[in-house]
Amino acid sequence: MEIPIKPLLANEFERFGTVIDIKNSEPLIINSGTTERFHDLAKIDVEDANGKPLLNIFRGQPRQFPLNIEMMERHPLGSQAFYPIQPHDYLVVVSDCTSKPKPDDIYAFKASGTQGVSYKKNIWHHPLLVTVANHDFVVIDREGPGDNLEEHFFDQADDPVYIKLNL
Repeated sequence: MEIPIKPLLANEFERFGTVIDIKNSEPLIINSGTTERFHDLAKIDVEDANGKPLLNIFRGQPRQFPLNIEMMERHPLGSQAFYPIQPHDYLVVVSDCTSKPKPDDIYAFKASGTQGVSYKKNIWHHPLLVTVANHDFVVIDREGPGDNLEEHFFDQADDPVYIKLNL
């Protein structure tokens, strides 16, 4: 099965989380007029089970395309936000099914290097999918007690999932 890759648009992504993008945000002018602050761009939801927010940098490496989607993951106790540091396109692969994702429940989006995403709690997503080497992201994640990672591995004999890179 081949999954089409759509452009990342806020209204099409809202069931999975938030698109972090300053294009449609009205900045607050701060620091004596020398700085624009783009305020409250995504809901950070990490407090379940005494969680606290973490600020990380993830450095992604490209995979080979067409890509065989072998697994997806989700975080039941907290949201997870990614914002690229360099302006390179990347892919976002998600599913909002409540049980284990199936191939027809998966959506793929192409994000520009000026867009980030914040996944809601319990949203299935593929780990980072970048198109250039050493692509860095600021990631806001959850730290704390409890099991905040669930992984699902597809049975490739029954459920092969492929996406084709069309950048």
